[in-house]
Amino acid sequence: MKSFYRLIGVLVVVSLLRAGNACAQPGGITYSQVNKKVTEYEKAEWDIQLSVPFKNPYDQQEVSVDMVLASPSGKPLVLPCYFDRGDSKSSAWKARFAAQETGVYSYYFNLNTKGKTTESIKGKFTVQPSAKRGFLHKNNLWTFKFDNGELFRGIGENVGWESRSFENDKYTYDRLLPELAKNGANFFRTWMCYWNLPLEWQKVRSTKRYSNTDQYFNPGAIKRMDELVNMTDSLGLYFMLTLDWHGHLMEDGGWKNSPYNQLNGGPAKTPTDFFSFTSAKQKYKNKLRYVIARWGYSTNIAAIEFFNEVDNAAFTKEDSILIPHHFITQWHDDMSRYLKDIDPYKHLVTTSVSHRDIAGMNQIAYLDFNQKHIYKRTEKIPAIYPEYIENYRKPYVVGEFGYRWEDANPKYAKEANFDFKRGLWYGMFSPTPVLPMSWWWEFFNDQKMEPYFKGVRQISDMMLKAGNGKFVQFAVNAGRLHTQAVQCGNKYFIYLLNTTGEDLDTDVSFAYAGAGAAMVKAFYPSALKTTQFTQLKAINKRLNIKGVKLNAGQEVVLILLVK
Repeated sequence: MKSFYRLIGVLVVVSLLRAGNACAQPGGITYSQVNKKVTEYEKAEWDIQLSVPFKNPYDQQEVSVDMVLASPSGKPLVLPCYFDRGDSKSSAWKARFAAQETGVYSYYFNLNTKGKTTESIKGKFTVQPSAKRGFLHKNNLWTFKFDNGELFRGIGENVGWESRSFENDKYTYDRLLPELAKNGANFFRTWMCYWNLPLEWQKVRSTKRYSNTDQYFNPGAIKRMDELVNMTDSLGLYFMLTLDWHGHLMEDGGWKNSPYNQLNGGPAKTPTDFFSFTSAKQKYKNKLRYVIARWGYSTNIAAIEFFNEVDNAAFTKEDSILIPHHFITQWHDDMSRYLKDIDPYKHLVTTSVSHRDIAGMNQIAYLDFNQKHIYKRTEKIPAIYPEYIENYRKPYVVGEFGYRWEDANPKYAKEANFDFKRGLWYGMFSPTPVLPMSWWWEFFNDQKMEPYFKGVRQISDMMLKAGNGKFVQFAVNAGRLHTQAVQCGNKYFIYLLNTTGEDLDTDVSFAYAGAGAAMVKAFYPSALKTTQFTQLKAINKRLNIKGVKLNAGQEVVLILLVK
């Protein structure tokens, strides 16, 4: 009889072990590991079951769950978890984690209910290596760097949103993003707003894709964001996720429908209160926590941007101050610190202005790079970077640029296409980790401009390979042509653009200390063709290239290999 009961006991234990690694926990916590195999830089999931009372499971001051981990190297990590479904009697939560180390992790779950904490029993999992590159981080003024050490420069454009209710339905992520990926682009920027990925918006506008809701976070936005993250992973595209835009805080814009507005049950009476009230900041932190908990595992989210053009909410059209700058600066300092604290992956963090700086914002330590937008002044882009880098000592990005900001009128197609091209090259030869990103993605899709990224990517890859991330700018004399040049390792790259409006035939010369023979190739980006120059002459440590012919509006990249 004793042996019978012993056998029953063994069978019970085996059945429990087989039941999805489920672990009964103290305090009403039960969890199970979803993935049988955990791979470095890829999503691993845990299902968590709770039976604790709450009114709002998205309010972390009321209830929150964290996954507390120790990495194989002993590094402590805290991962926010998110509410999935259920009620205060029985609720389902999830943990999504992407490991940045291989080996054995130990972990437990920590439940916090209004200051009372409950810890689960500990578990372990083993992470296998993968060929993926990991998350992007700061490296230098010219590049970002993946966890595996590989260098990255962003090449792409804005895909600010999917088509609104009054626009052509064809302009979707499903159409636009594969076009970018197959043509060599690796980066784009997109918004959360009341018509696109409206995570916080109970009242949506200008959209047929999303519906009004009485839920804390918009279910349609959550579903589409899940799809976007999966899509970018499959395409190998990285993106800047813009969490908010200036129109949200404008009285004649989104403020009347804002979830932060007291008239809609929010904590703030005015847009200034949004930045200054503790209750409004706490609500925003709930959003940041949810974003990291649900999508932070994604290595394809390259950067998180708080605001698009926050200066447009801070100033009137006459440049009078609407929102005191110190509130905006302090808000960005608070939120960037908080985001870095709760994000175990340390995503890049930024924000942007249109054309007017917010006092003190460029100096914020936890904003990894600064941004400005340039319209109708693309020729000034190369001069922007040195000024900001000198003043603030951090990378600088032109997050938007364009020939016009009013609209994308097809009658300006020739000028806009020319501007699209030169903006990319102006950034390529300047100290920036992300090349300037054009606006009016629908227009450029109609113009079939995506294939132009192929040549840009080709040169970028050559630069990174030759210099291993080291770029040295040098001066070139090419008469009336626009010139920019960098040396990467044993290769010199020279960008020439004819902006004169007439065809030119000119000589190109620059300081050259090479002792061996030099070979110069000419790469024409629009045609993706390469030719070789033979008329070379080195005199007094200068190399002269004879007979460079460029028609009006034409460009060329000269590539000099020093043997």
